Amino acid sequence: MSAGTPPPPPPENPYGSGGTPPPPPPENPYGSGGTPPPPPPNDPPSGPGGYGAPAPPPPPPPAAGRRPGELLDRFLARLIDAILLFVVNLVILVPVVIGTLGIDSAGGFGMGGSFAAGAISAVLSTVIYLAYFGLMESTRGQTVGKMAMKLHVQGSAGGNPTLEEAIKRNIWLGLPILGVVPIIGGLIGGLAQLVAVIMIAVGISNDPDRRPWTDKFAGTQVIKEG
Repeated sequence: MSAGTPPPPPPENPYGSGGTPPPPPPENPYGSGGTPPPPPPNDPPSGPGGYGAPAPPPPPPPAAGRRPGELLDRFLARLIDAILLFVVNLVILVPVVIGTLGIDSAGGFGMGGSFAAGAISAVLSTVIYLAYFGLMESTRGQTVGKMAMKLHVQGSAGGNPTLEEAIKRNIWLGLPILGVVPIIGGLIGGLAQLVAVIMIAVGISNDPDRRPWTDKFAGTQVIKEG
C-alpha cells in the first residue's frame, strides 16, 4: 500500500449493532425426517351404551348346596302331591256330594243332580288344591312331594313365600272351578290346565334359573337342597 492511502473500512457486522449472533434453532425432536408421529386415537366412549363401558358384574353364585330345582325333580314332586290329593278328594268329595244331593231310586243322579254334583266337586277340588299348596308352601316352603324330592320354594324376600305368593304360583290349579259351567266347563278347565302344565314344563327347561311363568308371576324360586 502506498503512503498516504487510507486503510479500507472494516466489514459491516451482519448481526447489527449489538454484534451478537442469534441462538441456533432448536433441534428437531422428531429426527431428520421432521415429521411428528400421528396423534393417538381418542379414548373409547365410556358410560352407559359406550363400547368402553365396564361389563355388569355377574350375578352372585347360589348358596352352597342349593341350586334351581330341575324339571324331573319338580315333576316327581307334583306327582306325589297329585296322588295324595286324589285320595283326599275321594275321602272328602264323595261323602259330601252323596250326602248333599242324595241318590235317586235308580242309583244315580238326575240331570239337575249331575250338574249340581259337578259344580260342588269343582268348587271343593279348587279349594282343596289351593289350600294345600298355599298353606304348605307359605308355612313350610314345601309340600309333601317337595319334601320327598328335597325341593324348597323361596319367596321374593328370601325365606318362605307369603300366602299370596304361594297361591299366585299355584293359581293355575284353580282352573277346575270352570266345572261349575254346565257341559263345557269341565272340558275347558281340563284343556286350560293341560296348556298351563306344558307352559310350565317348557319354562323350567328353557329358563337358566328354572323359573316358569308361575314363579315369575309370583316372584318365587324353587331350589334343590343337598
